[in-house]
Amino acid sequence: MYLVVGLGNPGKEYEKTRHNIGFMMIDYIAEKRNISFNREKMGGIYAEDNIDGEKVILLKPQKYINLSGEVIGDFVDYFKIPLENILIINDDMDLEVGTFKLRLSGSSAGHNGLKNIELHLATQDYKRIKIGIGKNSMIDKKDYVLGKLSKEDLDKISDLKETVFNIYLDLFKMTFTNLMNKYNR
Repeated sequence: MYLVVGLGNPGKEYEKTRHNIGFMMIDYIAEKRNISFNREKMGGIYAEDNIDGEKVILLKPQKYINLSGEVIGDFVDYFKIPLENILIINDDMDLEVGTFKLRLSGSSAGHNGLKNIELHLATQDYKRIKIGIGKNSMIDKKDYVLGKLSKEDLDKISDLKETVFNIYLDLFKMTFTNLMNKYNR
């Protein structure tokens, strides 16, 4: 069993904000797979997928992003998901808008949602797709990540969705190292 998590904040006021890129990407994956987030459990809404006989849970934690590790930890414990079968999709200020990077493990780099995941999984060793949101030194970090994406930035993000979907499909066909070699630039 696999767990693929899109990070974001619940609620209409957070739609199309930089912090909700994980939600945007996982919604696109569900749409392309013709599945819906029709289940709710342990502070998360989720959809179930099946790829080549492998059960996959697509999860959108419904606690604020800084507490998403609580929800992820509960899902991992409840469904007995091995840590190597977790993929987190999150925003990253160190990458330009419209870019991404696959990572096998690593620190939170100041991302409070990832810090909370590390706390609840007791490791930094989980796979992730980091989606670039850029940064603006003139705007407070909290205000920036909670700020709405411009039309231009939304277009760049939209262009990435198909690539993220292809990464999702390839996740079940190759090792993560090979996946990084294929997709990371």
